[in-house]
Amino acid sequence: MKRTAAVAGIFTMLAAIILLAFPDTDAQAKRYKKSKAGVFDYYSLVLSWSPTFCDGNAGRRNREQCNKNRHYAFVVHGLWPQHEKGWPQNCRVKKGEFYIPHKVIKGMLDIMPSKRLVIHEWKKHGTCSGLGNKDYFTLTRQLFNNVKIPARYQKPNSFITTTPQQLEAEFIKANKGMDASMISVQCGRRKRLKEIRVCFTKDQKLRPCGSNEKRECRANTLVLPPVR
Repeated sequence: MKRTAAVAGIFTMLAAIILLAFPDTDAQAKRYKKSKAGVFDYYSLVLSWSPTFCDGNAGRRNREQCNKNRHYAFVVHGLWPQHEKGWPQNCRVKKGEFYIPHKVIKGMLDIMPSKRLVIHEWKKHGTCSGLGNKDYFTLTRQLFNNVKIPARYQKPNSFITTTPQQLEAEFIKANKGMDASMISVQCGRRKRLKEIRVCFTKDQKLRPCGSNEKRECRANTLVLPPVR
């Protein structure tokens, strides 16, 4: 009897740990199920630092983006429709829009250097934009072109050490109308820059980010590996 009670206690504890680790699983599932194309509040343009990605395990396996002849700095990770809190994903689209024409994919590879990434971002995020796949990627490129990358982050050949605040300040200086509420710096392991997120209205104007971008990099120093 004691053994049965002990086993029951262990299962109860494991269940509690799982709930603590994934407290919003049911809520997230319901939210995603209700995701509707075109129903969102703003866009987050996500620009990842390619050298950080290529220095990780996933990057080493990605020959499209990380082979020795691909010298990328900031690249487009994606254009994400966002709610002020939370986000839609995997929305339903017209049958003819679900699959991306090869020409559209090929046309994005200079700024989104992975066919798999282009397809993934369309299915998960682009389908919720309310746009067709061609128009979604046209908008992605337009917003990417609208963001001016400060000179020292364009193709550095040595490590850059800075701070999240300094990186933000340099982008704000380079982009008219941008302030600290409109950009978010994200870092990963070893205090390396993972990505920046720049927020736009549906009509392509800079705007303050929502709660999704509030968890910024808190590192005292920020390291950017060089372009290879």
